[in-house]
Amino acid sequence: MGRPPSLPFVLLLFLPCLSRAHRSNPEDEKPSCDRCDRRLSCNCTYGGFTRVPTVTDGALTLDLSFNNISEVTDDDLIGHAHLRALSLHGNTLTVIQPSAFDALWNLEELDLSNNRLTALNHTWFQKLGALQKLNLVGNPYRSLGSSLLFQGLVRLRKLAFGSDDLVELRRGHLTGVSQLEELTVHANNLQRYDAGTLAGIWPLGRVTLSLHGPFLNNTALASDLLGHTHNFSYLPLFSNMNSFFHPKEQKKTTGTFDFIVLSFLTTYNLSVSDEAIVELLKVSDGAPLTYMAVNNARLTGEGRWERAKETDHKNIDEFFIRDVVILNVWKFVSFMDLGFLLQYPRRVSVIGAKVFLLPCNSTRLLKNLQYLDLTNNLLTDMTLEQTLCNGDGTLKNLRVLNFSGNALKSLSTLSHLVAKLDKLAHLDVSRNGYNVMPTHCTWPSTLQYLNISGSKLTEVTACMPKTLQVLDLSNNDLQTFLVDLPALRELYLSGNKLQNLPNGSKFPNLQSLTIQSNTLSIFHDSELKSYQRLTNLQAGQNKILCSCEFVNLLQMSFRGQGAVALTDEEENYICDSPLPLQGEQVGQVHLSIAYCHQVLVVCVCCGVALVIMVVLVVVLWRIHAFWYVKMTWAWLKAKRSSSSRRRRQNRDGTDSEPLLCYDAFVSYSERDASWVEEYLVPELENPRDEKDETAATAAANDKPLQAFSLCLHKRDFLPGQWIVDNIMSAMERSRRTVFILSENFVSSDWCRYELDFSHFRLFDGKDDGDTAILILLEPLSKDDIPKRFCKLRKLMNSTTYLEWPQEEEKRPEFWGSLRNALRGDDEEEP
Repeated sequence: MGRPPSLPFVLLLFLPCLSRAHRSNPEDEKPSCDRCDRRLSCNCTYGGFTRVPTVTDGALTLDLSFNNISEVTDDDLIGHAHLRALSLHGNTLTVIQPSAFDALWNLEELDLSNNRLTALNHTWFQKLGALQKLNLVGNPYRSLGSSLLFQGLVRLRKLAFGSDDLVELRRGHLTGVSQLEELTVHANNLQRYDAGTLAGIWPLGRVTLSLHGPFLNNTALASDLLGHTHNFSYLPLFSNMNSFFHPKEQKKTTGTFDFIVLSFLTTYNLSVSDEAIVELLKVSDGAPLTYMAVNNARLTGEGRWERAKETDHKNIDEFFIRDVVILNVWKFVSFMDLGFLLQYPRRVSVIGAKVFLLPCNSTRLLKNLQYLDLTNNLLTDMTLEQTLCNGDGTLKNLRVLNFSGNALKSLSTLSHLVAKLDKLAHLDVSRNGYNVMPTHCTWPSTLQYLNISGSKLTEVTACMPKTLQVLDLSNNDLQTFLVDLPALRELYLSGNKLQNLPNGSKFPNLQSLTIQSNTLSIFHDSELKSYQRLTNLQAGQNKILCSCEFVNLLQMSFRGQGAVALTDEEENYICDSPLPLQGEQVGQVHLSIAYCHQVLVVCVCCGVALVIMVVLVVVLWRIHAFWYVKMTWAWLKAKRSSSSRRRRQNRDGTDSEPLLCYDAFVSYSERDASWVEEYLVPELENPRDEKDETAATAAANDKPLQAFSLCLHKRDFLPGQWIVDNIMSAMERSRRTVFILSENFVSSDWCRYELDFSHFRLFDGKDDGDTAILILLEPLSKDDIPKRFCKLRKLMNSTTYLEWPQEEEKRPEFWGSLRNALRGDDEEEP
């Protein structure tokens, strides 16, 4: 048997495999989050992360809420020393390693709420000396654990802890947090509480206690816990107070439950009877309670609270009631028995309580009232008249009035009812049923703020008070806004159908304009300059037309270089048109110079094109291109006409015209017609009639002179036919073309046509240079022939031409040479 391989050899074999396995493990790859804005705030919520992701260096806030992170390791947050706020709310955290937060020296806010931490470790916070806000609510720990948990958090000002699983609070659990300003404790199932646990925290500005279970089942424990409320100025309670403030329990609890310095009392999720309300008012009799709030209350009684009328609550300055439900509404008497409480407060809010009427008698008790909020109730125009005592000005000190979210429909009725409220400055009637605005209204001269948003108004009239400084008409159906409001400083017009900015000259003091979510597509710098004092504009979420001018205007405003600052998010400005830019952020759009200066580019291009065309025309003219085109067209047209005529004749069987019926076509100028008629025609067509020496010589030789058939345009052209067709036909039916060249010939248009067509016959390939016979009547150089007749000029260089002799004795030789040229070389006389 062979020796087994050595261990190092085996390791070398497996090392590459192990390396590849390590690289391919996706769990070793740390995720990243790139959702960070320019303020170094990273929003990584709902990202599906199972581990803490990496973010940009220098991030100041990191929100990892609502992910699936189950563990924070010692290395996850290294490199984030600048982080000031970290939220891990709503994850599945079960493990946080001891040194996980050690690198966060500057952390001021930490949210670990709503996770699965079953125990708290003091080592998590020992390096967080700058921490000011800590939220541990909603985790399943049963106790705060070590007394050292918050020991090093010397700057902690807001602390929230507890859940339905918290069962004990021991002395020392809150050691080290003596300077808290706000404390929230969720202890609905608290079973053990050491007296004095909250006593060491001083001074507390606000304490929120959720003690539903203790109030129901262990009033002694609740009493012990509330016995330290003398340190608190603000106390919210989440509880069922029926048993705690029940007359039978009062003797056991009032000894320790003390309102002696409590200034603010807030209750949540109450289920309270008539007896409990009466006892609460008795217990707080004479206390310096200035604020009382009831949230989400369920009244189980019938409204019989007469025994509380003798209590003293003159220190109460504000009542706040939200979402009150009367369970036995058919047995319930009224709230009138609590009317004695209304003569003291200056602020009363009854929100979402289904109030449809506040009788005038109750309204008259509100003699000190400055603020009245009846939002989200069931008031109508008719019941509003009772509430405001038919507009007699009963609420003479009222400054703020809020009727939003009711069923009001008449602005004229509203203006009449508030006209005598001489101190009214703020009126909110938003989310009502107003759809028509009257042309004239009467308002208090002190009214400065008016909110009619969320209605169905289609136009704005002179009904608007001229004293307004703030006007909110958001979420209506306005298409124009043409009202003069000289004192207006803030105008809110979002959610309408405006296509243009309102005229700025109507608002000389306007400083802030919000016109988001309209149909606004563009506005110009001149429109912005019409606003004399406008410094704040919000115009995002519109259908932006990304023209060059508008994009430049918006981008300058984004950089703070415009006349008006755009204070909403840059991401709200999205291009809707043109189509290639649709969906792009205006801040990211870069338009080319050619796109932005189309008129200039078109003018330059047209100018360049014009110059090129002029140069081209000059060049073409110099090289006679136009002449060639003109002649080519005429030649093609004539050939087509001739071919059509021949085909027609062949089809009809009438083609009696011979292929060649002339010996020569004579091209000459009209001014040279006398020479043609006196010399050329008689000599060539009728030689026997001539009595000159040429005839005598021929007779002596017993050889008659040949007669030639000539084609003359004056004699042989068909009348009524196109002149070009006649020229073409004559040339095609002639063996030769005789050109009588002279100064008159060169200047004649028709002679030039005949020269042109002769020139084209040469190019047509049917003739050679012998078809053209040149006769010079007078001395004429080839330079006198137009340069465009390059073929004829070449012929004059390569072909012998005949010159008409002025001497009589040389003429017989001339006629002989001409006859030889007409006959051709094969027929030349010996």
